[in-house]
Amino acid sequence: MTSQAQTSTMPADAAPRVRPVAQALGSPLGMVAAAMGALGFVLYFWPWFYRQHQFSWDLPEDWGHAYVIPLISGYMLWSQRERLVAIPIKPFVAGLPAVALGMVGFLFFTLNISNHMLQGACMVLSLYGMVLTAFGPEMARATFLPVSFLSFGVTISQRIMQAMTLPLQILASKGAWVLLGLTLTPFGYSIEIAGNTLEIFDKTGVMVAPLNVAEACSGMRMLIAFYALAGAVSLLSMQLWWQRVLLMMLAAPVALLMNIVRVAVLGILTLIDPALAAGDAHTLIGTILLVPSLGLFLAVRWALLKMVADKPKAKTKAKTQATAKSKASGKGSSA
Repeated sequence: MTSQAQTSTMPADAAPRVRPVAQALGSPLGMVAAAMGALGFVLYFWPWFYRQHQFSWDLPEDWGHAYVIPLISGYMLWSQRERLVAIPIKPFVAGLPAVALGMVGFLFFTLNISNHMLQGACMVLSLYGMVLTAFGPEMARATFLPVSFLSFGVTISQRIMQAMTLPLQILASKGAWVLLGLTLTPFGYSIEIAGNTLEIFDKTGVMVAPLNVAEACSGMRMLIAFYALAGAVSLLSMQLWWQRVLLMMLAAPVALLMNIVRVAVLGILTLIDPALAAGDAHTLIGTILLVPSLGLFLAVRWALLKMVADKPKAKTKAKTQATAKSKASGKGSSA
């Protein structure tokens, strides 16, 4: 009996302690270890980082958003910093295979089959494996979404881009053809479509302006940017998984719809001045039309949040009414 009592009253200090992240990384040894790990990671994957910088710098309209992706991931981590620093560090050796697979895969897709997109995937996998190995499963679960979000900063393979661009060009052409027909037909214009070229004719049958829906107008750029935006908005402002998934699913229709509107607007502007559909004016107009696109996307987000926000209010109101009735009935019975 005495031994059992002594065992049950053993002070907590006698149990093995597991240091939280804040305490471990706050020590000189912890800071040195973290700095060495980060430096080794950057040096090993430096060819990929430099190549991604070249893509983003040379083609800012396509891949310029890659510069912002790490900042968004960093903000995701910062927003839950109080939770992260309190997580106990529990090194997890089973995470080493993920690190090794990412590093070996990076070498394979660098030396044998040069593929920048798969190199980036291996980089993200290796980073997540390092977090899992060094900090443990609990930290890996907490950082899964911020680390996974880095995938939006990886340039998509040119082969995939080419395979998707042509169907999107045809979709943008047909959609703009329908929209221009609804808009211009009442004013005596007629619109014909041939492949990815729209031809606008006036009342006399004279072609006013041909509009070529080029690769740049396919909507691929807008689609990629909207998926990155949907990922950031869903992770930062939505708590429910079904909301996040639905917002990601709606990113593509919203982007493609607004691209069709953009092509149709350019077609109407060619009636004023054909130069507006080419060069810097074309780029400026496309950029301006991103504003209503963003507005529509945020409206979808607002609707998804509103669907859930009203339900707790209704439940709270019903609960308050029920409590008031029970109190009233209690007073009546006591009287």
